[in-house]
Amino acid sequence: MEIRNYQAGDEKHQAEVYNEAAADLPGFKPATVAEVERRCQARGFDPASRFYAVENGRIVAYAMFNANGRVNFPWCRPGFEHARQPLFDKVIQALKDRGVQTVFAAYRSDWTEQWEFFQSQGFAKKRDMLNYVLELASMPTRTKQPPAVTPLRREDVPAIYQLAPHALRAATAAELENHLFRNPYFSAECCFVRRNSDGTPNSIGILIQNADYADPRQVDPQAPCYRLGAFGTEGMNTKRIRGLFSFLAPDDEHLMPRGLALLETAASKAEERNLTVLAGQVPSDAPHLVAFYDAFFQKQGSFPVYERTLG
Repeated sequence: MEIRNYQAGDEKHQAEVYNEAAADLPGFKPATVAEVERRCQARGFDPASRFYAVENGRIVAYAMFNANGRVNFPWCRPGFEHARQPLFDKVIQALKDRGVQTVFAAYRSDWTEQWEFFQSQGFAKKRDMLNYVLELASMPTRTKQPPAVTPLRREDVPAIYQLAPHALRAATAAELENHLFRNPYFSAECCFVRRNSDGTPNSIGILIQNADYADPRQVDPQAPCYRLGAFGTEGMNTKRIRGLFSFLAPDDEHLMPRGLALLETAASKAEERNLTVLAGQVPSDAPHLVAFYDAFFQKQGSFPVYERTLG
C-alpha cells in the first residue's frame, strides 16, 4: 500500500470513497465531485494536508486535516479498513511537524464508530456546539426606547477579547481583530457594541444579515457545521446562516440585560432586511452564554467536539 499526498484528479476518487464508506450513517449527505473540486481549488488549499492510500493503482482510503488542527475520520472503501491507522498516523505526524499542539474532530453525535475511533486515538470530549433558532414573533417584550449601541472600532478589540476569552477560539486579540475586520463573508459593520460610561465596550453583538445565506430552519442542526459569525468559531470553516445572532459579554450580573439589549438591536436590524428568524450557536463550555440562549431561543440540536493534545 502506498500513501501519498493529493494529486490533481483525486477529487473523483475521494468522493467515491466517502460515499461508499458513509452511505449507511445517519444524516448521510453524498459528496459530489464538484464539491470536492471546489475545496481543492480554494485559495490557500494545501495539497500536503490530504493523504490517500493507494492499492493496485486505486485510491482506497483518504484522510486530511486543516491548518487549525481539525482532523477528519480516515474514510476507507469497504474491505480496506487496514489503511485507516496508517493514514491517521500520517495526519498526526504532519500536524506535529507543523507545531500544532491541539487537534480536534467534529462529527454528528450518532456516528458512533467514528467517535469510538477517535477515543481509541486519545481524543476526549471537550464541548458541544449548541444550535438555536428564535422566531422574531416569539421575541420577549421589547423596550420602548431602542438600546444604545455604537459601531465596532478596531481599538475596541483588545477590550472585547477580554470580555470572555474562554468562549473564543481566537488565541489573541490580533486574531480576533483579523476575524472581525478581514472576514470574506461578513464585514465589521455587522457588529454593534454597548459601552460603559467611559466608552469602553462591555458587550458586543453580531448579526449576519445576508438573505442569500441558508435558512437556519432548513439546516441539519446535528451536522458538524460551525456557523458563520458565531463567537467561538474563529478560524473555522463555517456554514453561512442568515440571521445568525451572536454576542459576547462577561459572566456577571449584567449578562441578561446586556444580552437582551443586543438581541433587541439584532431583531430590529433583521426586520429591516425582512428576516423573520434569528439563529444562534454557542459552545457548551461558555455556560453563561448558554444560559442566555436557553432562556430566549429554541434549541435545535448540537454536535460534539473531541480534542487531543499532541505530545
